[in-house]
Amino acid sequence: MRYVPLDTPKPISKIGLGTWQFGSREWGYGPDYERRAAQIVRRALDLGVTLFDTAEIYGFGRSERILGAALGDDRAKVVVASKIFPVLPLAPVVQQRAVASAARLGVAGIDLYQVHQPNPVVADTTTMRGMRALQDVGLVGEVGVSNYTLRRWRFAEAALGRRVLSNQVRYSMVDRGPEEDLIPYAEQAGRIVIAYSPLGQGFLSGRYDARNPPAGAVRRANPYFLPENLERGTELIATLREVADARDATPSQIALAYVLRHPTVVAIPGASSVEQVERNAAAAEIDLADDEYAALTTAAHAFRPVTGLAAVPKLIRARTRK
Repeated sequence: MRYVPLDTPKPISKIGLGTWQFGSREWGYGPDYERRAAQIVRRALDLGVTLFDTAEIYGFGRSERILGAALGDDRAKVVVASKIFPVLPLAPVVQQRAVASAARLGVAGIDLYQVHQPNPVVADTTTMRGMRALQDVGLVGEVGVSNYTLRRWRFAEAALGRRVLSNQVRYSMVDRGPEEDLIPYAEQAGRIVIAYSPLGQGFLSGRYDARNPPAGAVRRANPYFLPENLERGTELIATLREVADARDATPSQIALAYVLRHPTVVAIPGASSVEQVERNAAAAEIDLADDEYAALTTAAHAFRPVTGLAAVPKLIRARTRK
């Protein structure tokens, strides 16, 4: 395993474990997944994974409970990250919700506490006042944000009066927006971009095509999995397979290596099995050559999916046919 080259109290692994699926039925992993979740966490620990990301909204607290129980006595050795869902994120509310998350996780302190989404009405001034109070009493180590623009990330940091260590955003070969400003800022300022959905919720795994769409409510709601977009992604997947075959790797591992090429980017893919977390962790060791990275970048730029408002009627028709 490799780690982010930053001064943090605990090392942060380049590959973490995202736990949205812990306790959440919408992924379609079945009723026995809770038992497998514990096995996945234990294997991730064995592989040197130190970043475990959850949120109070995942499974309405079940993800935090499952993760805390699975980590057991190792909770103090790793970076436990959670997120507050920002419904009325006033300072006292932030403090109360952090206490509740810490209790569910079974930790004395949350290593990285993040604002899950920017609130369009409540300014970060009051939210960060609550975060600062949590840091002052030792309940929170580092503060992070999620889905923030660069401008709002920097404003949140000014409001906190300390570093806001991370910004957790959607980043993958099919969602490259962070390359424009967030990643350059992180590299310049000594901050971290945490990439969620680094495999495009499995789109980049090569497992799906127009004749074999995914199951599960989350993926069915993702426009990337429309038959038209699965067809449009054929060349991108072919390029991933070509690089993967030359590396004796999988397309997913190459897609992860793509985002990890930036030194201050970490990825938090989920995992449905122990084998998957093993493959994800191994991706941290892949160093893409310049020509490989260039070929992947070209293929990613050439992918033009149907998204946004144009995808809505297509998604509705796809759901109606099921």
